[in-house]
Amino acid sequence: MAVGVNALWNNTTGHENTATGGAALASNITGAENTATGAEALASMTAGDGNTATGRKALWLNQTGSYNTATGYFALENNTADNSVANGAFALTNNTSGAENTAVGFAALVNNDVGGYNTALGSRTLFFNTSGSANTATGFFALANNTTGLSNTATGTDTLQNNVTGNENTATGYLALGSSNGDRNTATGAFALLFSTGNSNIAVGYNAGANLTTGSNNIDIGNQGVAGESNTIRIGTQGTQTATYIAGINGVTVAKSSGVFIDANGRLGTKSSSQRFKDDIKPMDKASEAIHSLKPVTFRYKKEIDAEQTPQFGLVAEDVEKVNPDLVLRDTDGKVHTVRYEAVNAMLLNEFLKEHQTVQQQQKEIDALKAELKEQRALIQTVNDKVELSKPSPQTVLNNQ
Repeated sequence: MAVGVNALWNNTTGHENTATGGAALASNITGAENTATGAEALASMTAGDGNTATGRKALWLNQTGSYNTATGYFALENNTADNSVANGAFALTNNTSGAENTAVGFAALVNNDVGGYNTALGSRTLFFNTSGSANTATGFFALANNTTGLSNTATGTDTLQNNVTGNENTATGYLALGSSNGDRNTATGAFALLFSTGNSNIAVGYNAGANLTTGSNNIDIGNQGVAGESNTIRIGTQGTQTATYIAGINGVTVAKSSGVFIDANGRLGTKSSSQRFKDDIKPMDKASEAIHSLKPVTFRYKKEIDAEQTPQFGLVAEDVEKVNPDLVLRDTDGKVHTVRYEAVNAMLLNEFLKEHQTVQQQQKEIDALKAELKEQRALIQTVNDKVELSKPSPQTVLNNQ
């Protein structure tokens, strides 16, 4: 069916076509089952099948592409490929050979040329994309500057807006990964990884990782991160989160493990004992004698800390500070907070070894005295024996009388 000047003008064997509007499907020869509504819609079609074009110059230059759907002024205007959907003025306007793209919104994927398997939902989404493929953008200006980047997913206004060549990024939330051009980043939350240009970063939460710039391999959950750092995990924000509960730790025995320590800034780690991590190594000597002035106490934590007020055994940090300031740790306000019990243990070991050496020396002296005493006893016995031998017998004494 043709309605309009020159509509289906050149059709010969094409069948089940519908053209409504001046020059709609004007060049079609053998294409079948096409529907063109609007002036010059599918005007250049010659042999394509199953296309639907609604709007002036929709699918205008398409000649052999099949099963495309274009709705809107200039939608899929230059298309020659198959299986694409464009809904909105200028949607996929410049697409030529890119196949199986979906563009919904004003100027969505407007500059796409050969990129395929892209999905753009929202005004100006994937606006500058030319050859990038397998991208998904949902939201105004999402992935707007992408040109050749592959397999990116952007959900939210301005997400991944400055990505040009980055691949395999996922951004969800307003301006998430807004400055990124890196690879394999994941950002969930408004402004997450906003200024990051690194690779393989993960940020979850409002403003999460917003301070990151060039660093890579970071994980920031509920934390803004630090500019330029890499290979770091940050969870929560100092002063905001005041308690931590992690399941699967309490009651679980881990063989060949080491204790975990935390500093005033919340950084976790273990104590390294290898000499390759240490400077100025020297014997503890008399430094450990400070522990003789420590005053072990029993106590109970306040009810707001321990409702059951379980009996505890330990030291009072303020008392320890008076003995040796190096044996205490301070909080972020600079106040004395806790005792370095692992250092106290090392000092106890040193004192034990010193006492052990003293005992060993004393034992040597005792052993020497025992040996000397034994010799003296043997000598006394020898003298006694000689005295006994020199004594006259009783019969001799009687005879002499």
